[in-house]
Amino acid sequence: MADPARARKMADRIKEIVARRLDKGLRDPRLGFVTITDVRVTGDLQHASIFYTVYGTDEERRDSALALKAATGMLRSEVGRNITARLTPSLEFIADAIPENAEHIEELLREARTRDEATTALAANAAYAGEADPYVKPREFDEESDDDLDEADAR
Repeated sequence: MADPARARKMADRIKEIVARRLDKGLRDPRLGFVTITDVRVTGDLQHASIFYTVYGTDEERRDSALALKAATGMLRSEVGRNITARLTPSLEFIADAIPENAEHIEELLREARTRDEATTALAANAAYAGEADPYVKPREFDEESDDDLDEADAR
């Protein structure tokens, strides 16, 4: 098990190497506008998961995924030449769902905001179903009734 700090440094280095190589361009015309969002390396430094997003349509995302899969060997060779490790980690490209998740969260927040506004509008014109203060309060006896109770107890 490697040091977590070393794994983090290696992940950052792999992210930089792969991003730079993709910026230079691959000879695959299927590759679209790809952004590397994150890289995670296993504790034994044997496997790197590279998360990416693609700007474009679903078809462009599929084509970019195929292009990255085809270029995995070449990118692994590039990583192996530029890192200082005994073994070069295997690379796995995973499409990151950040844009889809962000849009879903935005949609949920819009719906919550709409419901809050509707609830506020209903509450502005609302009236209590019963009394304003529904809690039972202890009875307060006046002095005369206390005297009547004392006489009844005496009998």
